[in-house]
Amino acid sequence: MTLPLALLVLTAAAAPAMVVIDERDTVRQEPPPHGAIGMSTAYRISDAVPAPRGMEFRRRVLHRGAAIGEHPIGHDEVYYVLSGEGEVVSDGQRAVLKKGMAAYLYKGAVVGIRQRGKKPLSLIIAYPN
Repeated sequence: MTLPLALLVLTAAAAPAMVVIDERDTVRQEPPPHGAIGMSTAYRISDAVPAPRGMEFRRRVLHRGAAIGEHPIGHDEVYYVLSGEGEVVSDGQRAVLKKGMAAYLYKGAVVGIRQRGKKPLSLIIAYPN
């Protein structure tokens, strides 16, 4: 089915303008969520997007020994490793994640991630609102 050009233009015009965010404008030092285990550098990138928004997109650097504590999730979530090494857990199942690896975590699971090794663990965390 082909839509009329007027409908296509109207649909495209209904979307808000894009938002470009420099992570340097969103950075702060804080304990990681879900237990405040150690310290981290948080880049709350999607917080700079005006509401309403459909997803969260964040970068977090877990300093040595830091962890996002185990917690239940009410949505699917992805942890993607930019650098360093970590151990992710989902309902008791553990796996090591390194640069270029991702863990796809499912709604209803109890999840968390811990920094391992000598280098900080830098990861992207994305999930729907």
